[in-house]
Amino acid sequence: MSALGGVVRAGVRRRRVQTLVIGLATMMAVAASVLGGSLLVVSGAPFRDAFDRQHGAHLSVEFDADRVAAGRLARSAGAAGVSAAAGPFRTATVAPRADGSGPGWPMTVVGRPDPGRDVDAVALLDGRWPTRPGEIVLAADAPLFPVLGRRIDFPALSGAPALTVVGVARSVTGTADAWVVPAQMTALTAPGGGGYQMLYRFADASTAERVAAGGRAVAAGLPAGAAAGEQSWLTVAANAERDTAVHVPFLLAFGVLGLVMSVLVVGNVVASAVGLGTRRIGVLKAVGCTPAQVVRAYVAQALLPAAAGTAAGVLAGHLLAVPVLAEAGEVYGTSSLAVAPSVDLAVTGGVLGLVAATAWAGAWRAGRLRTVDALAVGRAVPSGRGRRAARLAGRLPLPQAAALGLVRPFARPVRALAMGTAVLFGAVAVTFTVGMSVSLGEVMRAKAHDVADVSVPEPPPAFGPPGAGPPPGAGAERRPPAGPAAVAAAIEATAGTGRHYSATTVRATVSGPTDLVDVVAFTGDASWGGYAMVAGRWFGRPGEAVVPTPFLAATGTRVGDRVTLNGLAEPVVVRIVGEVLDPRNDGMQVFTDIATLASARPDMTSTSHHVAVAAGTGVSGYVEALNEALAPLGVTAREGGLRSGSDMVVTLDALAAFLTLLLVAVAALGVLNGVLLDTRERVREIGVHKALGMTPRQTVGMVLTSVAVTGAVAGALGVPLGVALHGRVMPAMAEGVGLRLPASVIDVYGAGTLVALALGGLLIALLGALLPAGWAARTRTATALRTE
Repeated sequence: MSALGGVVRAGVRRRRVQTLVIGLATMMAVAASVLGGSLLVVSGAPFRDAFDRQHGAHLSVEFDADRVAAGRLARSAGAAGVSAAAGPFRTATVAPRADGSGPGWPMTVVGRPDPGRDVDAVALLDGRWPTRPGEIVLAADAPLFPVLGRRIDFPALSGAPALTVVGVARSVTGTADAWVVPAQMTALTAPGGGGYQMLYRFADASTAERVAAGGRAVAAGLPAGAAAGEQSWLTVAANAERDTAVHVPFLLAFGVLGLVMSVLVVGNVVASAVGLGTRRIGVLKAVGCTPAQVVRAYVAQALLPAAAGTAAGVLAGHLLAVPVLAEAGEVYGTSSLAVAPSVDLAVTGGVLGLVAATAWAGAWRAGRLRTVDALAVGRAVPSGRGRRAARLAGRLPLPQAAALGLVRPFARPVRALAMGTAVLFGAVAVTFTVGMSVSLGEVMRAKAHDVADVSVPEPPPAFGPPGAGPPPGAGAERRPPAGPAAVAAAIEATAGTGRHYSATTVRATVSGPTDLVDVVAFTGDASWGGYAMVAGRWFGRPGEAVVPTPFLAATGTRVGDRVTLNGLAEPVVVRIVGEVLDPRNDGMQVFTDIATLASARPDMTSTSHHVAVAAGTGVSGYVEALNEALAPLGVTAREGGLRSGSDMVVTLDALAAFLTLLLVAVAALGVLNGVLLDTRERVREIGVHKALGMTPRQTVGMVLTSVAVTGAVAGALGVPLGVALHGRVMPAMAEGVGLRLPASVIDVYGAGTLVALALGGLLIALLGALLPAGWAARTRTATALRTE
């Protein structure tokens, strides 16, 4: 065994390039597979753990207090399929003010006597539950920053009640922004407002259809139209999982690419090693090695670098996965998140098993060779292959060196196919990554809506975000921000203004979800502002609105339905006429005309302006002129739109670039391995060419030409495959974050881009062949002629 171990170690040291190729290929495949598999397995673990621990509500329903009585709601707990229920609890949408600061954002308050136990057991994170009126518990993710002892006023309500924060809590299904004792709800409910909340758990709530069936069973015993909104636990779970789910499709795609490339590389390396080492195999058998030992030796020479690459890949996968999992676990206060050992074992065993099986298939020929035949075989290239191609190449108007290079793929078709396949996967990865980067850029442009030539951002609030209070030393005499009408007048009066609209953002709530909704109200036509429509149309008159896909999912609505916006001066009903791509605020937004909110009297201080300059107007000169007009108003215009970045996009781009770089490196090394074997195999032939007058430059040209056709064909085939992969993975990634993508985000490949990407295959092949070409050019003629 020690002698066989020496043979294995000598083979690994002798074939350093092949060892590096195998190690790098397996590392890339394992890193992507561990990362993707871990995120896939544990993406919902924090939510599921907290949901089971807190007996989360499968369905939370808000009812209209004017349409159904509390006693009748309590009897709905006996509906078919309901295993447990909690409520009815009084609810109200209020706009608090903290510590004497300006008006805050609206939030949903629920009156509950205790945190509960059987349904939606609210977890106290700090402090205690309220025991009397005048006390309130804030949700950890409430609009107001939860600080124990903080005073919260409600000046818009009768009697201007004031509450003290006594606790911080979290409902796993987000059933409220704050909780008080039931006796407090009378003071927090405006006349004619408020509602009831019921929380249900069903015997079977595993699918959306079963949750919907449970909801229908509950509604069957209640007056029609009593339910004002509902939220399924599956919607909350999907929102909780999306931060990790978005990574899974493209990581699995890279993992599959890496695994396939690893199999191809290992098979090619082992088969080439057997083909070139025939005489060595005969020597090993002559000194007593059995056929099984010879096969094991070649398999071990592939497994050693593969094992090292697997270990490095597991480590890289852990390092990349842990921060994402830790962030997801922190949200729900669980420490159970970690890279699943089962994923490590499955990926490690699977990759090493594939390597062993592939290596065994390539080494099996070595075991079957007879000792006498192996010792008698030399290293000459079979002369029968490629002769017809050589005759055709000789008739082409090409330099002789280039013609000799063009023939090589036909002389070694299997080796050319292996190199071409490596280049093809590299081209697929590059094409996919380029497309994904452009698509993510389109999504970010849809998020920022930055098609405007000039923008005037909303002025900073006088004392920071709602509830923050004035900074130390800030005086009450501070000038309020300029009104949007004055800014709009200055824009319209500036020469060169083409199109202009303004956007006012206010916060509201809708029945069902407790998340705040950004209501963006436009003055002027904003349809040109970069809002990518997925379905339906842009709103055309007051009372109409467009919303992102997550809003539709969270509220259970679709295009054509009506929703009520609460938390404003009075409720506002809008009809959804379109679905728009916009991932801001988790997609919880409503876009409408400013006239829609006329009766709600929105606060107009949070208004931005967007301008498209007239044709022939210089943007820089226009900005300078506009800023002169805006100087007395205390606001400043700038070129471009309101751009915004995303940490998730940066992470995705970085991961994709890293994995693509590895794949391209593996592809280039695969070409290097094939060309190196080819040049060493025909070193005597190269010596003959040099003796007949071939220069070093011509030698380099001959070697590079030998891979040119292979690289060009592989690149041309890899580009459409990469485009197809992009068309599959991008919608899956969008689905992971609850979005649908319009065609403009998917169809991102132009003709020029496709041609450049196709030439990328040729570039990968030439890069891989450079080192062997240089080695062949530097080889002395006498040395080459003596080589056998």
